[in-house]
Amino acid sequence: PLTAGSIVVPYGHVIGNEKWRGSEVAQRLQGKVRLIFEDGLGLVDFHLSNRTCILLISEADLVAGDEFKRRLVRFRNASRLRGIVIVEKTRISDQYYLGVQKLVVLELGMVLLPVANQGEASQFIIQLVSFCVREQSRDRSANPFLRKQCAELAEPAVLQTVQQIPGVGKTKALHLLQQFGSIHRLCNASISELEQVVGQTVAQQIYTF
Repeated sequence: PLTAGSIVVPYGHVIGNEKWRGSEVAQRLQGKVRLIFEDGLGLVDFHLSNRTCILLISEADLVAGDEFKRRLVRFRNASRLRGIVIVEKTRISDQYYLGVQKLVVLELGMVLLPVANQGEASQFIIQLVSFCVREQSRDRSANPFLRKQCAELAEPAVLQTVQQIPGVGKTKALHLLQQFGSIHRLCNASISELEQVVGQTVAQQIYTF
């Protein structure tokens, strides 16, 4: 069976795992993006490009146990793709969210996007697809000798994730990412390093979070 990294995604398309056919997220994507379903995508739920994919953790996955954690770890160990984790954070699954956040962001160094439902998940996917298309267009036309090593596609998703920290709005999130470059570095920053960017109170909130 196909595994993460062996899919070629046609320009401007999304390839979805067959298991999501008929789901709310798939229905909301239809007509907004060019969606193709494939069997045997392995660990991945949606391929947005040859380099970027979505791993969608549903409310049912969270409540059912630790299988989703094993899937994320296997993906991180086996794939060179940029994996963006979208998790349904609802009233029922909220109690599991901190554990997911610790695993995904701190231990695996991946981008985590909490959503209230599958409709919101589809909106994120649509936004990310448009960034993928722009990135692919840029890659096609850019001179490799002049191209800057700029931020990754997941920048908007990273920004959203940093804004989940208490006391951090869009402006502070931008400053933090400009200073530290990635969530992983931000997570490992000392209080004194954080204070230089956002001040003492917010620095303590970020460090605690």
